[in-house]
Amino acid sequence: MLKRYDLWIGGKWRQAEQYEMLYAPYNGEELALIAQATPAEAEEAIVEAHAAYESYKRMPASQRSRILFRVAEAIEARREELAGIIAREAAKPMTAARAEIARTVETYRFSAEAAKNITGEQVAMDAAEGGQGKIGFTVRTPIGVVTAITPFNFPFNLVAHKVGPALAAGNAVVVKPAEQTPISALVLAELFAEAGLPAGVLAIVTGKGAELGEKLSSHPLVKKVSFTGSHAVGELIQRHAGLRRTTLELGSNSALIIDEGTNIDDILARCVAGAYAYNGQVCISLQRILVHRSLYEDFAARFAQAAKQLSVGAPLDDKTELTSLISEKAAHRVAAWVEEAAASGASVVAGGRMVEGEGNHIFAATVLTDVPRSAKVWSEEIFGPVAVIMPFDELEEAVRAINESRYGLQAGIYTANIHHAMAAALELEAGGVVINDIPTFRTDQMPYGGVKDSGKGTEGVAYAVEEMTQLKLIAIHLRK
Repeated sequence: MLKRYDLWIGGKWRQAEQYEMLYAPYNGEELALIAQATPAEAEEAIVEAHAAYESYKRMPASQRSRILFRVAEAIEARREELAGIIAREAAKPMTAARAEIARTVETYRFSAEAAKNITGEQVAMDAAEGGQGKIGFTVRTPIGVVTAITPFNFPFNLVAHKVGPALAAGNAVVVKPAEQTPISALVLAELFAEAGLPAGVLAIVTGKGAELGEKLSSHPLVKKVSFTGSHAVGELIQRHAGLRRTTLELGSNSALIIDEGTNIDDILARCVAGAYAYNGQVCISLQRILVHRSLYEDFAARFAQAAKQLSVGAPLDDKTELTSLISEKAAHRVAAWVEEAAASGASVVAGGRMVEGEGNHIFAATVLTDVPRSAKVWSEEIFGPVAVIMPFDELEEAVRAINESRYGLQAGIYTANIHHAMAAALELEAGGVVINDIPTFRTDQMPYGGVKDSGKGTEGVAYAVEEMTQLKLIAIHLRK
């Protein structure tokens, strides 16, 4: 019998007015019946979360930390089961799903540590005329209800990056998971309840973003919105949110420079992983590769050959490296963009087609060369298994080509030249630049956020905690 998932509001399951079937992307298997919240039910979750926040904000940091550590331990104990949930509802290969669960455990542990390290600083009041005889210091206080609107591609860890810091800071949080990956969020409800989180502090409302987004972004009791997803939706959320705080992680078309003198043997496997991990459905997936002309032909040929050899299959098979995209719509978009590039003169040296006979909407690992910079596969985020390779002669040329993009989340450079490394690090317009690794590199404690149309705000646990707290000055006049 199929399981039915209700809404998690006020520390208990609430039956919704409506439910929809959730299907596995790979084979169309029926997975579960998922509650479809109405705006009124989302408002109820916000109101209940605010009521719970009024007492939770006074919970000692040591207790908040223990709760988060317990959740990390519970997730680790059920890691294989939870990885299987990701594989089924997100069509993420099991090896990648297991890695995500391991990172999720780490993210909650970082959050537990962060809860005990929320501090302010002393202000030198007498540095200003009129400040003598006064003591000043700052404290950080929780802000209230945070809404977390999360994507499908890391359904456990990107929820953790919003929920963990929010709870560490003493806030309440209302989670609206992606429509295709609700179960990964819903299983957290009882994990947090068993860990001792007070009822109502965490709410999970499933349903359609188009129906719930405005309520979750504009309700008067919501003090911050943390969103990861598309640029178009991010702009809409910002309009709804008005002056309240927002963190918007809106994707990229990440680029890598391979400088002259780089040993291709040392980097090839890493580059292939960066481009095709989870079918390229990663915000910092390696989409654009700029290779020094002295290495270009050799690298392109070897990269294409490696792409052709990726194992295609079911997400639950440990051997699978490439599997279904998240939806038929996503697969058609990827195919259309590749066709557009080919019609504009691009060469398809690997892939460029749907894979027949394996599962639903699998697109082959694709390599394109001779791509016009006007093509979408170069200028936009494809969010699929497609890499574009382009030659360059001078480093400045490669940097300019990368910076033409309206995105700027992360970029990378492989080089043995320290001057080139630092020039790229300083000149590339991105929230992060990775030297001698791919731009897909991320650990969960590092600052993570983009510039330009890649969004605003910074994730990474300690940095997110700062954005989810209010800096308050306390000044004391010392009477004599």
